[in-house]
Amino acid sequence: MDSVPDIAAVIEYLKGLQVNICERLNSAEPEQDFKLDSWEHRQGGGGVTRVIQNGKYLEKGGVNFSHVRGDRLPASASSHRQSIAGLPFEATGVSLVLHPVNPFVPTCHMNVRFFMAGKNPDHAVWWFGGGYDLTPYYGFKEDCIHWHTIAKSACTPFGDDIYPRFKKQCDEYFYLKHRKEARGIGGIFFDDFNEGGFSCSLALMKSVGDSFLEAYMPIFERRKDYPWGSFHRDFQTYRRGRYVEFNLVYDRGTLFGLQSDGRTESILMSLPPNVQWKYKWEAPSGSEEKCLTDYYLVARDWLSE
Repeated sequence: MDSVPDIAAVIEYLKGLQVNICERLNSAEPEQDFKLDSWEHRQGGGGVTRVIQNGKYLEKGGVNFSHVRGDRLPASASSHRQSIAGLPFEATGVSLVLHPVNPFVPTCHMNVRFFMAGKNPDHAVWWFGGGYDLTPYYGFKEDCIHWHTIAKSACTPFGDDIYPRFKKQCDEYFYLKHRKEARGIGGIFFDDFNEGGFSCSLALMKSVGDSFLEAYMPIFERRKDYPWGSFHRDFQTYRRGRYVEFNLVYDRGTLFGLQSDGRTESILMSLPPNVQWKYKWEAPSGSEEKCLTDYYLVARDWLSE
């Protein structure tokens, strides 16, 4: 079992993943392309942020690659392992969030990442993390089943227990405790993963990253021209408020970026451009909007539906 990490191999894969995802999304968005913005990190390393705004189908989207170094691992990345708190670190990953125009197209998030803590790579502590989750505003069973079918297929080569584990972790992680509700219909989420050695762990991360377009694009294509009106748009911007709350209160990636003195524009690219909060608003009983919280945002086994 290989245990010495090859961070160059991780970086090569992640850079290619960012390009592949942006090219595929560009082909589906006729009015805008992803704009490229390269940047340097204050403590070493840097990244490439690709952002699209005001498209026909994508109101805002960001696909960010980063490779950063630091003298002291931030608390958000070391809370589960006190022995590595404060050690020098390297971190690299690709993170994306897409906020479509059409309220019937779900918002989606995907992230794959690698951390290494310690001065000597031969004796460093390392792990992979990532996953993807789906946040619909109007639910469709076939979309949820497709999303989870692809997520399971990405995990299955690495063990029959991987998908159930990662799904459960996703349901638990993307949960707004102060609202007592899920952010979306879940997907897969993993962190602190180094099972089977470096090559096996890297292969799992690649499988997750490579499966994202297969999971999301069929849903995007099905719903992007779905008829919608001002009421649907109003509900979409209201529900986006939950997305903002999660990212600013709970999201580890946001906290890590800010604590590691990261680039604020890239860290907060995940936030939607139009959002609202309403005081004590309730969706009408029996409505599609009420069905979202009462049915779709309840953790369930979508593959048995």
